Amino acid sequence: MKAMKKTLVLLSLAALLVISACGSSKSAEPNETNKGAQSGGQNSHAGMDHSSSSGAPEGMREASSPTFPVGSKAVIADSHMSGMEDAETTIAGAYDTTVYTVSYTPVTGGERVTDHKWVVHEEIKGAGNEPFKPGDEVVLDADHMPGMEGATAKIDSAKQTTVYMVDFTSTTTGEEVKNHKWVTEEELALP
Repeated sequence: MKAMKKTLVLLSLAALLVISACGSSKSAEPNETNKGAQSGGQNSHAGMDHSSSSGAPEGMREASSPTFPVGSKAVIADSHMSGMEDAETTIAGAYDTTVYTVSYTPVTGGERVTDHKWVVHEEIKGAGNEPFKPGDEVVLDADHMPGMEGATAKIDSAKQTTVYMVDFTSTTTGEEVKNHKWVTEEELALP
């Protein structure tokens, strides 16, 4: 009888360990890749790749008379990503295009990202000349965040505007960011 009780106690303890291990599979402290997952993915840019060695996607049309010409200074007036708001920036590129907010589930797994700012028309696979409309389903050809490239996305909003590729220093980390894609005209202010 004692052996049976001992076995039962050991099995109970083992079961508790298994159950508690399953409940704590997420790390207690958010990091760059799991902040968005812990917040439900909404408006998350935590894992965003700030810098890009590449220029604009092929086929983009340079803006003929942008409010902020290439080489000029501006201040980022939007906070859709940590370290951007109030950062002084140098305009690295200005393009006329259709810009979208999109929602998608990363191809690498994880929770759905909603209202991601911004993807341009030229970063959508098979995009023709006509802009997409809210509700359209597309495949992304952008790599701003891990798991974005190749993901099926829903267009949340669309607008024809000038978008900017910018260089700035993060106000939170001091990191120098080059060729950040994308900031809209409404997200910039004169210094």
